[in-house]
Amino acid sequence: MRTSQQNERSNMDQNTAADELDLSTALAQGDIRVLLMVLVHLTGDLRWLEPPYTPKRDVRLIPDPQAGLPPHIQDEIRAAVLDLFRNGTPTPVITDPGNDLMQKMMSATLGERVAPEYAPMIREEMGLIARDKRWTQRPAASEIAQRHVLIVGAGVCALALGVALGRLEIPYTIVEKNADLGGTWYINQYPGCGVDTPNHSYSFSFGERNKWTRYFSQRDEIQDYLKRVAVEFDVRSHIRFETELTAARWDETNRCWISTLSTANGEEQFRSAVLVSAIGQLNDPSMAKFEGAETFTGDIFHSALWPKGFSVKGKRVAVIGTGATAMQLVPSIADDVASVTVYQRTAQWSRPVAGYSDRITDGARWLLEHLPFYAEWFRFNMFWRYGDGLLPFLRKDPNWPHPDRAVNKGNDRHRQELTDFILSELEGRPDLIAKCVPTYPPYGKRILLDNNWFKTLRKPNVELVTDKIDRIVPDGIVTANGELHPADVIVVSTGFKVTEMAARLNITGREGRNLRDAWAGDNPTAYLGITVPDFPNFFNMLGPNTGPAHGGSVIFQAECQARYISACLVEMIERKILAIDVQREVLDAYVRKVDHEHEQMIWTHPGMTTYYRNRHGRVFSAMPWRFVDYWEMTHDPDFRDYHLTAG
Repeated sequence: MRTSQQNERSNMDQNTAADELDLSTALAQGDIRVLLMVLVHLTGDLRWLEPPYTPKRDVRLIPDPQAGLPPHIQDEIRAAVLDLFRNGTPTPVITDPGNDLMQKMMSATLGERVAPEYAPMIREEMGLIARDKRWTQRPAASEIAQRHVLIVGAGVCALALGVALGRLEIPYTIVEKNADLGGTWYINQYPGCGVDTPNHSYSFSFGERNKWTRYFSQRDEIQDYLKRVAVEFDVRSHIRFETELTAARWDETNRCWISTLSTANGEEQFRSAVLVSAIGQLNDPSMAKFEGAETFTGDIFHSALWPKGFSVKGKRVAVIGTGATAMQLVPSIADDVASVTVYQRTAQWSRPVAGYSDRITDGARWLLEHLPFYAEWFRFNMFWRYGDGLLPFLRKDPNWPHPDRAVNKGNDRHRQELTDFILSELEGRPDLIAKCVPTYPPYGKRILLDNNWFKTLRKPNVELVTDKIDRIVPDGIVTANGELHPADVIVVSTGFKVTEMAARLNITGREGRNLRDAWAGDNPTAYLGITVPDFPNFFNMLGPNTGPAHGGSVIFQAECQARYISACLVEMIERKILAIDVQREVLDAYVRKVDHEHEQMIWTHPGMTTYYRNRHGRVFSAMPWRFVDYWEMTHDPDFRDYHLTAG
């Protein structure tokens, strides 16, 4: 059970606890704001939440571990923790603080008031209380066995749902077209590939805490973590690799999905009571087409399809695109290649993060692995700093006099800060400054983190080209001004076919209606991003309008949706309901709410293009809600939203 796992993590290993030297050394490298919360749990003494111990507010993604407190106060806090372990591991006085105390503790550690509605969500997120759905009264095993779930894709969404279903002992099968799990983390193997969310929040709320080596981990470390989770919770045994869903249709007579699977041994039919798309949004690379590409004599490929083991050392490399992938890739290869030519369509705002590439110190890692409640509160601090705090600055102020450059006063302040950062990074290079300062409001497109991007652009072997690409020729790229830019390798980093989502799976619901037709016009919609009318017992994960655009983590979204789907199945089985189908009017009302909210948000600002919007200008990908709002929306399904087919 989840709570017993958390309690196991809350007991420091006796051998390491007895080694005072290890703890003392580690405490010197610990985060003071987190150590304060450890003291509250272990002692029950609430004076640690009051002055003179209250940390100063620090909004940086990686805050100052000294928490703005004077050295003698820091020493007192460390000494108090050390004293607790002189005679072994203490028994915590407080395990779950409850909502009221939780709010006080969150507010104290951050140095700012946290709204009370966050308390129950964060208690789940930290593992202080169980997140997973439980049976009201456990049905017979034979009733549960009839509700087999077929999950398509073996990325983070499938892992979250597989763990939830496994705890309920609901049978499930995951089909994955690739040779291993991980989804985007299996596919993307380009140099520099990594997470742009702090990995202590880009991780599951359940299971043993991973021994991360960095604050923002690289691809291999994330992939290894996902593999370990799959083994720890016996998800891997449910996965059929190199098995692709080519079609699925709803059988109204038998109330089940009949799926066609392509395997190494040919096609087969697979029946399941439930069908789940866990392929998310960023799963199908969008390879931009250029005249003459077929004539290129070098290597050309999409960044998401980087050939395994492929080296660009000593080569002339062209990178088309300046999104998140390019910002990781280009600085990673610049020192090894003969040259890099970057082709930019739109300048990008990039947020500086002190410590982005830093390794976590040995002492801090020791605390994360051994000190009770330390990992939980460290996770909360990272979650919060990349969470809902930015959202108010992305809301349009109708009275703001400069809508051309920002959407409100706070957003304009961010613009100045980010502009100053670019100017400082590119000082003395007016040619680059003219190309690199965006004209649209900050955060109007996906939030990017600086990975020495601007410093890299200054290197003598790096060129930033803003002229439009005219065509590709055998030995390089010709731009609209007629200039030839020689290249040995062309990396196309132009994103993914985001509008397709689950529609590319060839899913047919009631009365022969295909999901591709339901989502025609590049306009996918789903209730809560999860369910679609006329597609009974079909669930979407990371579907329309669930992308975390203002920060956060797709793993958090995946866990919210896994809770919702598993809760639906529990209620269906307990009430002997064979099928649920969301009502059309419920979806329509939800879409109207989404669209109305987005009209107030930055992503509908004119004068920019973003993959969050379709060709009609509607925001179909990004979520307009706070994370706490979406958590509440998806926590417990309301079956009044659905047509129900009883058994």
